[in-house]
Amino acid sequence: MSHVFTDTVIMFQRCARHTLRSRDTLIISLLMPVLVMMLFTYVFGGAIDVGGPYLDYVVPGIMLLCTGFGSSITATSVSTDMTKGSIDRFRTLPMFRQAVLAGHVVEGVVRNLAAIGIAVAAALVLGYRPHAGPAAWLSALAVIALFVVAISWIAVGLGLLAKNPEAAGGLTYAIMFIPYISSAFVQTTTMPGWLRGFAEYQPATPVVETVRGLLNSTGTGEDNAALAVSWCFALTIVGFACASVIFSRLSRR
Repeated sequence: MSHVFTDTVIMFQRCARHTLRSRDTLIISLLMPVLVMMLFTYVFGGAIDVGGPYLDYVVPGIMLLCTGFGSSITATSVSTDMTKGSIDRFRTLPMFRQAVLAGHVVEGVVRNLAAIGIAVAAALVLGYRPHAGPAAWLSALAVIALFVVAISWIAVGLGLLAKNPEAAGGLTYAIMFIPYISSAFVQTTTMPGWLRGFAEYQPATPVVETVRGLLNSTGTGEDNAALAVSWCFALTIVGFACASVIFSRLSRR
């Protein structure tokens, strides 16, 4: 069992080095959520009534958006390894076969959490004032981390499925688009009925409502927490299973 952990750590370090060397990609992934947050706050925020400061409302949505942006990088990195033959070389080594996939997931989680931390810090500078205590912050972080893990595994599966890195990035557009059709940026009650049903019952809404309730003490967190955690575990299982099946089939070729 120890070699599984060791191999995963080695693959994580490899993925982290590749990300750090691609400075333009790293900068975009870390700063784009901040720019989107400023766009919504200062351009659209004045026209959106959420019953309070719009910045307080939108920050949890930006956290989910960070995950969407990060999924594109993860999927592209996995596809690059596949198309350049890196994974074929790893298969010849005496190592845990899934370590390369797990390494991409861990790197994606660390990078996404870093982007979320930068976005929250920028929000505090802009005037975001959450009312959460240490326990609520830790709970919100745990929910976000579960969501990041789930999306990272799905991104790995999409990266394996894509024919090339460009296609991998395109496949993740759906992930990046999901937070927009939720309560991340506007209240679902403002949406038309046919769209409201999807927005209220898709995974992003209970996650963002849980985080918002915990950080802003709005009371919505307790109502959505169980559903949010259930969605995160379900997506993680689906993402891991699909990635493992695709990887095994590709390994037999």
